[in-house]
Amino acid sequence: MRLRWRFARTGLIALFALIVLLAIPKLSTPRALALWVVLTTALVLLTLIQHRSGHGWSQPAGRFEAALRSKKAPPPEPVELLRMERELVLGSAEADHAERRLLPLLRATAAARISAGHGFELARRPEAARELLGEDAWELLRPDRPQLTDRHGPGVPRARVRAVIERIESV
Repeated sequence: MRLRWRFARTGLIALFALIVLLAIPKLSTPRALALWVVLTTALVLLTLIQHRSGHGWSQPAGRFEAALRSKKAPPPEPVELLRMERELVLGSAEADHAERRLLPLLRATAAARISAGHGFELARRPEAARELLGEDAWELLRPDRPQLTDRHGPGVPRARVRAVIERIESV
């Protein structure tokens, strides 16, 4: 029933358009009729599309379309996680990056964990922090760590970084 009303409205609009086109003096009758046919065709197609989308008339999707629709995009990884991964990779690859970016990041993380869990600051009580972190982690995280001799050398091995991170998490 609604489709009839939509087509009736479309027919009235088309009739009004025909009257307007024929009333234009500079437009020849064959050209006005050609324009009217194009306009009427567009209106009918628009009406059919609106009706089809409104009533869910759709052809059954093939297996390919169904498979595409069923896959949901994985949620994007948080920006901070991506940044941390990049720091770990670069810090393992180059000593300068490890010294300037990775180790200060790990040191700040350790300081926050020690402060929250044990109530003191890493810089104020380095001996207590050394006991909590252990010798291997402390050698990398201590604030008075000696300067590098070869800035372009290899960074901190991933296994060592992993062990330090596990140690920080256990604090």
